[in-house]
Amino acid sequence: MNVLLGILFHSLGGGASGSWYMPYNWVKRWRWEIYWITGGIFSWLIMPFLAVQLTIPDWQGILQAANSNVIRNTFIMGLLWGVGGLTYGLAIRYLGMSLGNSVLLGITSVVGSLGLPVLRNIPGMAEIIPAGLAFSDLFGSVGGRIVLFGILILLIGIILSGRAGIKKDKDLGNVKEGVNNEFKLSKGLLIAIISGVLSAFFSFGIDAGKEMAATARSLAVEQNYSFLTESGGGFKYLFENNIIFFVILWGGLTTNLIWSIALILKNKTGRDFIDKTTPLLGNYLFCALAGTTWFLQFFFYGMGETKIGNGASSWTLHMATIILTANLWGFWRKEWKGVSKKTYNTILFGIGAILLSVIIIGVAKWLYPELNALG
Repeated sequence: MNVLLGILFHSLGGGASGSWYMPYNWVKRWRWEIYWITGGIFSWLIMPFLAVQLTIPDWQGILQAANSNVIRNTFIMGLLWGVGGLTYGLAIRYLGMSLGNSVLLGITSVVGSLGLPVLRNIPGMAEIIPAGLAFSDLFGSVGGRIVLFGILILLIGIILSGRAGIKKDKDLGNVKEGVNNEFKLSKGLLIAIISGVLSAFFSFGIDAGKEMAATARSLAVEQNYSFLTESGGGFKYLFENNIIFFVILWGGLTTNLIWSIALILKNKTGRDFIDKTTPLLGNYLFCALAGTTWFLQFFFYGMGETKIGNGASSWTLHMATIILTANLWGFWRKEWKGVSKKTYNTILFGIGAILLSVIIIGVAKWLYPELNALG
């Protein structure tokens, strides 16, 4: 039953992650920085606060008692992730839901799988990131080599997706209409690479903040909270990761708030917030929906992880569902309308390779539990 619930929660989280940007498409006559920060207030401030307030026992006491290094490192990872989240919006704007998410999530998967092992070979990084396997350790085991094989397929998928984007640009030429009217391949791919790398820091932030989740779990057990699951001789609390998300998202809020305010001042777009010639109520509601849906991806991810009890399987289910959902939205929006059959098949093969690689890496970590020390 726990596994089935875990799959359900991860499916809901992945579906939310692949869908949250859609409501922004229905915001009318607001500039990008206005609707981005409006939705972001819900994503990074309102919803995380409500989550810890409703689900974490003595959350303020946990933060006050936590090691300052834990909070600092978790917050720093949130700052870096914030840049990735900020550029995510731009990447989707210029590449579309399908191509943008395929490239971006592929890169995030590479960095998420190899980022910490590579960083562990750098002197001085041990104080910031948790201990675990280094990159060189991957070559010495069957499981490690399977992970590397999965990453090779992942890179092929990214290359195929990028090639599909190039073909799409040539196929459409100057005829860009409907959802393709903002398609800008070179700018979008550059932004997607930056976003893909930095978005992986959310995962690193979860690792950095595990001590806070453990404290929340202990308090939940002491106070006999509901939603406790016995696992591996101990307990898991369904909502224990919300305290980590709270700190990470303060970092993300900081980055995005600074950038959005800078753009608002530069472009003099602050009047959009009260411009009655725009559908104000609808715009605020759609931004709130986007921001709330964005937070739900991690809310459900945290719940799924406590039920499955395996970070690798959790990450695999989460990523696979995002890739499928985002691409379904992309095809529904006809982002590949007007391209040749060869271009269309190329993006399908690219998406398939990325999805296959995520499954291979997840299965390898499931079969060889020692690989969970990758991060």
